[in-house]
Amino acid sequence: MMRLVTLWRQWASRLRLEAFTLYLAYKDPRTPWYAKLWTAIVVAYAFSPIDLIPDFVPIVGLLDDLVLIPLGMAIAVKLIPQEVMRESRRLARQRIDGKKPINWIAGSIVIAIWIAVLAFVVYRILLPSPR
Repeated sequence: MMRLVTLWRQWASRLRLEAFTLYLAYKDPRTPWYAKLWTAIVVAYAFSPIDLIPDFVPIVGLLDDLVLIPLGMAIAVKLIPQEVMRESRRLARQRIDGKKPINWIAGSIVIAIWIAVLAFVVYRILLPSPR
């Protein structure tokens, strides 16, 4: 069990380093606009304090952390020039301090989506429909 926890922490650490690497690559002027757009979406979601699918939702709640974020990162890495990724990885290793940057803008967007969904559900369930 302890080995599994250790592996999970190592994986999370690599994921955090890769997200920070992508953030640095996004800021590089040699990164094409389409790679910047995709990377901005992935990094904003990865650093968002709120998940689109909350972790407490059984099985599906961890789907974004285990599948969507790594898949989005893999696509971003393919879109960014290799030289930019090499330099960004080197810079990320030098600068990362173990803290996860927080993107409150992306978090606010996710919160707004959940409020809209909740308002829709309340409207449909609690308010009588006109007949």
